[in-house]
Amino acid sequence: AVWLHEYLEDFQGKQDVLRYVLTANAPETKDNDFTWKDFQARNNNELVAILGNFVNRAVVLTHKYFDGKVPVRGELNGFDKEVLEQLSQMPEKIANSLEQYRFREALAYYMDVARLGNKYLADTEPWKLIKEDEKRVGTILNIALQVAANLAVLGEPFLPFTSAKLFSMLAIQGFTWESAGKDDFLKEGHQINKAELLFVKIEDKEVEDQINKLEATKLANVEAEPQKETITYDDFAKLDIRIGKVISAEKMKKSKKLLKLKVDTGVDTRTILSGIAQFFEPEDIVGKQVTVLINLAPRPMMGEVSEGMILMSEDADGSLQLIAPDRAIKPGSVVS
Repeated sequence: AVWLHEYLEDFQGKQDVLRYVLTANAPETKDNDFTWKDFQARNNNELVAILGNFVNRAVVLTHKYFDGKVPVRGELNGFDKEVLEQLSQMPEKIANSLEQYRFREALAYYMDVARLGNKYLADTEPWKLIKEDEKRVGTILNIALQVAANLAVLGEPFLPFTSAKLFSMLAIQGFTWESAGKDDFLKEGHQINKAELLFVKIEDKEVEDQINKLEATKLANVEAEPQKETITYDDFAKLDIRIGKVISAEKMKKSKKLLKLKVDTGVDTRTILSGIAQFFEPEDIVGKQVTVLINLAPRPMMGEVSEGMILMSEDADGSLQLIAPDRAIKPGSVVS
């Protein structure tokens, strides 16, 4: 689960990341669950690594090699033409999916545009060509920038804040959906602005914090166990509950759950076997004051005899906590 007001406080400037993840997981034929791990993966592996990486490369290289001016597009080779042809088909695919309320599919087509541009730059490697063929690099970056401009237009239904950044980065405005698919958004010589990161990686700690917050919320909302059957005061008065002190503690060799405790009950020192080994190490409980039911009938257990019961509180997550006075008192003090 994710609460919008908390998300906007914890992930400032990342409105589009949530829009993206929720749309990518939107139920079409079956329900899908939101998880923080998936949120992180989609941000880092898709928005940062594909969309953000492509746009950043195209803009940074244009500034590095051509002073931020859209370079001249030279003669196109077969790969260039194939990329531009695929680009021209994307608006119709996205629009058809949106009209049929297949939003997840529409978003996938949008990301295909980003993948198209990212692969184009990775395959053409303009950073390697610049010393030997500047004109070819100009053509590559011109095409890459046209893809980026299309991403600005096509992204408005999905990532409006990101599209606004892209429009600003490319220094263009006024383009509508009807112009999507064009390969001449940016004219030769058009000055674009400096690159800014569209997305940043979400670190593991940020996700862990959200998971911990979610778990804490779940625990806070767990209903308490229902009241047990009513007993009389006389029933309660039969229970002899005292404050004791743990003298020694050791693990039981054949049990993962039991600790063997020696407890000073004020009345005597006795052996009590307690199922707390998963929550306490023996050395951590020695010297602690505990609440003990001392008139419980002795019970044989694993070759030993337990002569009482340590009373514990159990949290909603199943963890156990000692019930003890807030200051040291004499062993044998009665709890009533």
